[in-house]
Amino acid sequence: MDLRNIKLGILYIVATPIGNPRDITLRAIDILREADAVICEDRKIGSRLAKSIGIDVKEWIEASEHNESRAGDLVQEKLLCGASIALITDCGTPVFSDPGARLIERAIGIGAKVVPVPGASSLMATLSILDLPLTKFYFAGFLPRQPEERVAMLEYIRKMHIPIVLMDTPYRMDTVLKDSIKAFGSGKRAVLACDLTLPGEIIYRGNLGEIYKQAGGKKAEFILVVY
Repeated sequence: MDLRNIKLGILYIVATPIGNPRDITLRAIDILREADAVICEDRKIGSRLAKSIGIDVKEWIEASEHNESRAGDLVQEKLLCGASIALITDCGTPVFSDPGARLIERAIGIGAKVVPVPGASSLMATLSILDLPLTKFYFAGFLPRQPEERVAMLEYIRKMHIPIVLMDTPYRMDTVLKDSIKAFGSGKRAVLACDLTLPGEIIYRGNLGEIYKQAGGKKAEFILVVY
């Protein structure tokens, strides 16, 4: 297909709130209202967001890690027809530990414009409340599920001697804390940010041993920074 004479659409990567619904930006609301279609992980969650900001989405496209390739066919077709499409995730900034990279790859592949619409990010929210001048850090993200591999990874990144950022699902927060103590030692300084922007938000500061005494055994959406 000769794309030279085709007016391609635009794929907007739209950040949504990580907890507090008022954290959505005015620009994000405009983009979601005007888009020909909105890509989401879960339509129920997407519809809840749309209702909270008072907009009617023209068309929903569900794209999870399980069907991202199939959804990409539809997204590519719409972009070729000049559609304006917004990509959101269940919360926060899309693609950051969430689906979306393949959709962006498809859009770029046909020459469509990909535009970021920045906003809420659990990573940046956590980094912004650290009590140290941050010039560099390593985002380790989700650790391996196997205990031996997880500890080995922590032992490896410990040698970097820069702040390390870890995150995982709520039910593995206790495990991540325990393994971090094994790898870094209980006296290593850290910040554990839990349920950011939600009414129950709590930020633990101190060394890993002290933090575990307060947060061990609990479950929460979290980001752990070890430094």
